[in-house]
Amino acid sequence: MKIVSLVPSITEALFDLGLTEHEIKGRTKFCIHPADKIKNVAVIGGTKNINIEKIKALQPDLILANKEENMKDQVEALMNDFKVMVAHVETIEDNYYLLKSLGKLAGKEERAQLFNLKIYEILNQAKLRTPVKAAYLIWNNPYMTVGSDTFIHKILTEIGFENIFKDKTRYPVITTEDLKKADVIMLSSEPFPFKEKHIEELRAFYPEKKIMIVDGEAFSWYGTHIAKCEGYFKELLEDIHAMQM
Repeated sequence: MKIVSLVPSITEALFDLGLTEHEIKGRTKFCIHPADKIKNVAVIGGTKNINIEKIKALQPDLILANKEENMKDQVEALMNDFKVMVAHVETIEDNYYLLKSLGKLAGKEERAQLFNLKIYEILNQAKLRTPVKAAYLIWNNPYMTVGSDTFIHKILTEIGFENIFKDKTRYPVITTEDLKKADVIMLSSEPFPFKEKHIEELRAFYPEKKIMIVDGEAFSWYGTHIAKCEGYFKELLEDIHAMQM
């Protein structure tokens, strides 16, 4: 089977499940994991500006897309010529069934189940002692955060954070003043690459708050990625626990 993946986290999951460049024939430029294996896979553009002609040249048996990450018109254009599977992952349960589906597709059901069990184990163990009010920023100028119908929100909630924007949906634009109720302000490493200078900008408004850069992949990459974040979540929560003391 020849597969083209238009989703970075799904590309990673396929390799984690045991597929190789012999099956995975195309990927986006944002499909960066696993670094030693994706280099042998053809790049077919970005997640939102795919090169349909390049994909047609690969003649895939299956294209894997995502409702949120890919453009609807481009995905529909591909559906005219190819079999396309469109994932939509908002919850941990959604992720469970995504991996189950990918495992069945790849003939790696047992391996997919091991990843699912590891993810549940990590999320069950990674818990704050008491809830901490948090704001998670994904974009700068303007600031954008996450609402309750996002995968990031679900991960935050699973490990004990209270998203102060849980009454919002999707990715609302907010102001600096809207962050006043947060005890912790998280600046994600992606899609906007927040840096130390952005921490300092916010610290000028909120010198008493904990403001930190967090690994965006750990919170937003569904598929198998969370199964590899045990150490990261442990360190993150230890940092927050120290703040609570």
